[in-house]
Amino acid sequence: MRNLLTFVVKHHFIFIFLFLQMISIWFMVQDNGYQGSQVLNSSNNVVAGIYTAAANTKDYFALKQENDKLALENSVLRNFLKSNYSILPLREFKKNDTLYKQQYSFMSAKVVNSSVNKRRNFLTLNVGAEQGIGQDMAVMSSEGIVGIVTNASTNFASVMSILHKDIRVNCQLKKDGSYGPLIWDGKDYRYCLLTDIPTHAKMKAGDTVITSELSGIFPEGIMVGFVESFERRQNESFYTVRIKLSADLKKVNHVYVIKNKFKKERDSLENLTQKQVDD
Repeated sequence: MRNLLTFVVKHHFIFIFLFLQMISIWFMVQDNGYQGSQVLNSSNNVVAGIYTAAANTKDYFALKQENDKLALENSVLRNFLKSNYSILPLREFKKNDTLYKQQYSFMSAKVVNSSVNKRRNFLTLNVGAEQGIGQDMAVMSSEGIVGIVTNASTNFASVMSILHKDIRVNCQLKKDGSYGPLIWDGKDYRYCLLTDIPTHAKMKAGDTVITSELSGIFPEGIMVGFVESFERRQNESFYTVRIKLSADLKKVNHVYVIKNKFKKERDSLENLTQKQVDD
């Protein structure tokens, strides 16, 4: 307390000056309408600037929460997309009719670990068996395909990235419809190769590549990337197409895990058919 009094006494002239300055401003505002309005506007601008800065700071720290909320909302909305439903033909009362049955469901998840600089790249998600995640479920981001679930623990899942030397995802040219397996040559995390595209396929640089229904894991129409270039290699009767991926796997954060509700039934039928053919 003594130090405070000493400080005030030592700098009393400054406090007197500020006090007189405030009185002068008060008289000016009271006696002159124009100056008064200018001072008021200036003070309002300062206060507004402070409030704006505070609001922006608050919004910045709330971004993570908002992103998680939006990811959850997007996964819910994706479950209602028409493309996630299969049309089942019915014959009833001698009249053809159709019934929509949901084939794919989406669950939002967050990437907690990932790699892009290895020959076999994986991602780890913060959802697992307890949340209904299982092997061979597709994983995508809002920008495009990401990979396929290989293993799931209680609360986490391991995803084989499309940047993995052993992955094969059946994809197609959106305009032409020609399809083939998408592979990674292990060189650049931004590019993959679409192989076995017939030479009669009509395509050009910039054409869109999407997932094919033949993949059995991904729904048809999920974004993959764009044609960068294509070539017919020596002793090959097909094109090899260089695809620039639409999803940046080095920055992927929020993803969606896709469950194909018909996959088990389809796999069982196809395995049974193959067994009959082999016999």
